[in-house]
Amino acid sequence: MDSKDFLAEVIQIPGISGYEDAVADRVSGIFKDYCDDVKIDRFFNVYGKKSSGTGENRPKIMLAAHMDEIGLMVKDIDDDGFITFTNIGGVDQRILLSQEVIVHGKETLLGVIGAKPPHLQQGGEADDAVKMKDMAIDVAMPAEKVKELVTIGDVITFKSPLVSMQGSFVNGKSLDDRAGVAVMLETMKELDRLNFCADVYFVATVQEEVGTKGAIISAYNITPDVGIAIDVTHGDTPDASKDDTVSMTKGPAIAMGPNMHQRLTNRMIEIAKEYNIDYQVEVEPGPTGTDARSIQISKSGVPTLLMEIPLRYMHTTVETLNMDTVKDAARILALFIASLKEGWQEWLTY
Repeated sequence: MDSKDFLAEVIQIPGISGYEDAVADRVSGIFKDYCDDVKIDRFFNVYGKKSSGTGENRPKIMLAAHMDEIGLMVKDIDDDGFITFTNIGGVDQRILLSQEVIVHGKETLLGVIGAKPPHLQQGGEADDAVKMKDMAIDVAMPAEKVKELVTIGDVITFKSPLVSMQGSFVNGKSLDDRAGVAVMLETMKELDRLNFCADVYFVATVQEEVGTKGAIISAYNITPDVGIAIDVTHGDTPDASKDDTVSMTKGPAIAMGPNMHQRLTNRMIEIAKEYNIDYQVEVEPGPTGTDARSIQISKSGVPTLLMEIPLRYMHTTVETLNMDTVKDAARILALFIASLKEGWQEWLTY
């Protein structure tokens, strides 16, 4: 499956943190085309395993990218049928007004988050940002019907399909971090063309947006020798500091910092240089806030790396991605895995 087609399909499948069952089912079905064994755990983490080589000293390598997305949840339904809501994950409330949403009740209902038109605003209303608690979703139904179909606690996703832009750029919702899952898919395909000696676990994790819980669970289950988290980072925009962003056209970013294993990170950089694959280095002086932090401290500790995909407008409905970077990241990852041959344990020590 082409990674762009994969993203176009999976970003339309609801998978808000804690409610990933539908997207897990589809991702597992796709993984089965490229993996020797696929399973879903009770929290809906998806595990795809590819094994190659013989002997007892094959490394267990875990790749992790989260498939959960930010979204909304029904809080109440008023007497006119308007739905009030709260957020799950880091939703930027500035983007909410005028969004189309899908309410996942007994039926899926299309709704809009509207606002009082400027003609009816008074005083300084137009100068003040509307708070989430003051917004409501309109599904254009009588209150009685809305209450029949929608229950407090139902989840709400944004309606934002994948859009092709110029060249290799696309935009849409939930590319944080289903772009990372696409990288894993491309890595599976790259490994089919290489000789490697490892048990490679590809994990589409859950609940990253609410505390990397899926990575905690899956790393504990696998006990990998090496962990590689794949997540997004901030792509360059004119209103953001260059110190806080990376280029959208210079390849994936390889993170360096205390959350990442120094020798393995340097090895990955050497691989990118050896095969002339574009890459960038991003300094991450803290725990990164990604699945990498939870993998690193699982059980007695896991040597961990972090591959980052530049993404513009994170946590909005127009997250923008360069598909070329997805393929570059996958090539680096596959070649890195293939490079861990006999004596690979030496790379784990300083």
